[in-house]
Amino acid sequence: MTSSSRPPGLIQRYREELQVRHYARRTVKTYEQWLRRFLRFHGMRHPREMGSAEVNAFLNHLAVELQVSASTQNQALAALLFLYRELLERGLELEGVVRARNRRRLPVVLSEAEVRAVREHLEGDPALVVGLLYGSGLRLMEALRLRVKDLDFERRELTVRDGKGGKDRLTLLPQSLVADLQHHLLAVRQVHQVDLAAGWGQVLMPYALARKYPNAAREWGWQWVFPQERRWHDRASGTQGRHHLDPSLVQKAVKRAVSAAGVFKAASSHTFRHSFATHLLERGQDIRTIQELLGHKDVSTTMIYTHVLNRGPLGVRSPADIL
Repeated sequence: MTSSSRPPGLIQRYREELQVRHYARRTVKTYEQWLRRFLRFHGMRHPREMGSAEVNAFLNHLAVELQVSASTQNQALAALLFLYRELLERGLELEGVVRARNRRRLPVVLSEAEVRAVREHLEGDPALVVGLLYGSGLRLMEALRLRVKDLDFERRELTVRDGKGGKDRLTLLPQSLVADLQHHLLAVRQVHQVDLAAGWGQVLMPYALARKYPNAAREWGWQWVFPQERRWHDRASGTQGRHHLDPSLVQKAVKRAVSAAGVFKAASSHTFRHSFATHLLERGQDIRTIQELLGHKDVSTTMIYTHVLNRGPLGVRSPADIL
């Protein structure tokens, strides 16, 4: 049997099954890594030869020996459940699994003064990205995956496409960022025109849109708001294009800015999304509206921000402040 006619292996079929069900690229990559770790843990035995006992042993190993967080253990469990239930079409008995302790932690939130101090130490693309994280309540990857057509300057709206859970949503486009974003897009468009003149200028398209609209990848509206400085190059086809900014560039810039601003909280890029929600609550915005802006499925997720308000979860004054 030639290599071209050889049936796909387990990992390839697992990856394709995830892709068919439109799982996000990062989720596909993460689940594949968990499958590989599960196979290595059991000496590369085929999953058909294993079952609930081996899955339980692996999960117990993660919780007891590696002491992973509850969310990490649940992620591994989700990857293995997909393998057995969807690909191998087998059920699993998960009784007796040692669960990693799920600690309830309050989100780190910066004060308005701290937000200003950190943003003053940011410049270039990271400054604009952080402006959207705080001003629009975006997750980092939601900001980096923005395309030009997702910004509506006239209505001051921003559309998040295929966010967490595969949902689209509308949120705010801060007036304070409009001028800087428009100036930024002028520079991005010049780079795009140079790429087009050189025979490139295309971006990766979601799902099958590249086949449905062959020329859309070169259209201005589909370009990334925050493209990378260098083009990617596909050696097989010879095509070139630009991907969006790498998240590590923003994360490193935020870390440096937090240190330079003298802020000693464990702040990251995601802290600005937490601060967006908390500061809206402090100004009296209703929780349901904040839930919609953040894209939370359940309002109970948004309620966590009531616990980090300066006045306490119910606006209660300390008796020491009344004396």
